[in-house]
Amino acid sequence: MTYILHRQLGQSMPVAVRGSGVWLEDGEGKRYLDAVSGGAAVSCLGHGHPRIASAIANQLDYLAYAHGSFFTSQPAEQLATALLKDAPPSLSRVVFSSGGSESTECALKLVRQTWVERGKPEKNRIIARRQSYHGATVGALSVSGNVGRRVTYAPMLFEVHFIDPCYSYRLKHPGETDLEYGMRAANELERAILELGPENVAAFIAEPIVGATLGCAPPAPGYLKRIREICNQYEVLLILDEIMCGAGRTGVFYACAEDEVTPDILTIAKGLGGGYQSIGATLVAEDIVRTLENGSATLLHGFTYMGHPVACAAALAVQEVIVEEGLLNNVRERGRQLIIGLNENLKNHHNVGDVRGRGLFVGVELVADRNLKTPFSPERKLYARVKQAALDCALMVYPGGGTVDGVNGDHVLFAPAYNVTADEIDEIVSRFTVALDKALIQ
Repeated sequence: MTYILHRQLGQSMPVAVRGSGVWLEDGEGKRYLDAVSGGAAVSCLGHGHPRIASAIANQLDYLAYAHGSFFTSQPAEQLATALLKDAPPSLSRVVFSSGGSESTECALKLVRQTWVERGKPEKNRIIARRQSYHGATVGALSVSGNVGRRVTYAPMLFEVHFIDPCYSYRLKHPGETDLEYGMRAANELERAILELGPENVAAFIAEPIVGATLGCAPPAPGYLKRIREICNQYEVLLILDEIMCGAGRTGVFYACAEDEVTPDILTIAKGLGGGYQSIGATLVAEDIVRTLENGSATLLHGFTYMGHPVACAAALAVQEVIVEEGLLNNVRERGRQLIIGLNENLKNHHNVGDVRGRGLFVGVELVADRNLKTPFSPERKLYARVKQAALDCALMVYPGGGTVDGVNGDHVLFAPAYNVTADEIDEIVSRFTVALDKALIQ
């Protein structure tokens, strides 16, 4: 008997009792190989890292909590400094939160306050992309292009203009180069701005590499640079959501750095605290900060737990471990190994359409027909079958449905911890190959 309102009612959930590295154990003693960092690309250092546990305990000896309207704290100041040290140029301040959805809410409210204080309150329209996800709160869900998560709450959401995602596997035309497609996809933003009127458009929000909704789809060459040019031309703020793909997940700390693009606002969460504490962050460009300083000199936004000292201490320790152990290099090496292994094992598989991603952020798109790219019938719920088959093989993966258009399509996401070993990557590939075939014959 449970008194928790779980995500799936009527389903008996196994009890996770302990974790070590990339392994989780349930109450019956079954050990699972965690190929998705706790379930949602969160536990970037795996489970049970003693350095982080020590940092949390040490901070509790000094200070557990102080409200941000009264005090700052040493861990929060140190973490903000660390995050800005290698941040894209012009990002100069940090607003902390308790997770990704709150980071998105902060970003949206900053956009609104910025244009109000610049004397352009009419700039209030947001442009986002279909097949995206930016969080579960009402504001964050409003700018999310995830059909399944939006449908029940649609009457409560504010109006947003959606354009196509950058999705090379399905949207690139035959004979079109990657660069040509990247430019064409980015130019959809310009058409949308002109349709709405540049004087009305406040911001464009996008994930540099689309995570759970699109299965780790990276941007085409030149796409993000062209997006930045368009935003500059029409005075539109650019929000890059790195809640899932940032904090080192792709092999560089900020995913947009690989594309040499600087946003006006950047959000991170999951890998920031590595699952050891709930924390997110919104990084803000200097010109936005100056607008507020020269205007109300007030941030019209706040959460009770923003800048929580214990959460910041844990996140700071996570970042220190990543640097000191050279884990971004391991992310790049093991990521290449994962993509190569999946391609080699599944290269002739009739139901594997695409293997994509960067670093340890890898997606596999499943199809009924590889040559025609035909998706499976959504009624089959293949993604759910894959999840269960993987669990039966003691493997944790992150499948998703509605990949193509919100209804059709299936994918599987892999995001193991940054300190995963070569042998563990081989085991992930091996177990997934078995699980996929089991799911397909069900």
